[in-house]
Amino acid sequence: MKEKVEEYNSRFSGLSIGEVIDSLTQEFPAQVKFSSAFGQEDQVIADIIFRKQLAVEVFTLDTGRLFPETYDLMEKTRVRYKQEITTYFPKSEDVESLVSEKGFFSFYESVENRKECCYIRKVAPLKRALRNTKVWITGLRAAQSDNRQNLELFEWDEGNQVIKYNPILNWSYEAILTYLDEYKVPYNTLHNKGFISIGCQPCTRAISTDEPARAGRWWWENSQKECGLHAVTIKK
Repeated sequence: MKEKVEEYNSRFSGLSIGEVIDSLTQEFPAQVKFSSAFGQEDQVIADIIFRKQLAVEVFTLDTGRLFPETYDLMEKTRVRYKQEITTYFPKSEDVESLVSEKGFFSFYESVENRKECCYIRKVAPLKRALRNTKVWITGLRAAQSDNRQNLELFEWDEGNQVIKYNPILNWSYEAILTYLDEYKVPYNTLHNKGFISIGCQPCTRAISTDEPARAGRWWWENSQKECGLHAVTIKK
């Protein structure tokens, strides 16, 4: 599988997102999945998958601490497209143990504690979601952060042993907004209030116009602003 990354970066160059995903689903039937956090980028990809009726499982990770507006968008999306969206939750015993030992807001105390919470609520459920998966489609964009600028359309995810396809990697934020408007795609109303990158409610704040997109994530940290979902990728 790993050796296919370089081939795909060459073979699929210049094709539309729909064409690429259709080819991948034919090569790997029932083994192509898209993870949505219901951000603006994710809504673009979901619209393409659902409108074109591509054979991709769309799933999301419900950490249990999302904004009410995010849950509202989840339901609007499900109703709009009349398509199933699989939801993965953290294991209750892991959350119970974390809260019992460290309280409800341990993630504010250190980067290590925050990553522990992210692992329990996001990374571990993702690993379950990606079982029996060959291709993982993501909504990553190079412009979102410095550590995403060197990504390619296809990457090898060593931690999950899957090929990652980043279809809108080189899209600008303006292109995302144009697409959402053109196709009347529902999006999170928090985006209109300065929340550009939206995660868990206790860990996300609005940003000012001169701040980078992910500045509102874990704003109290001096870190790379990553939760661990996209930590281990290599190009070939």
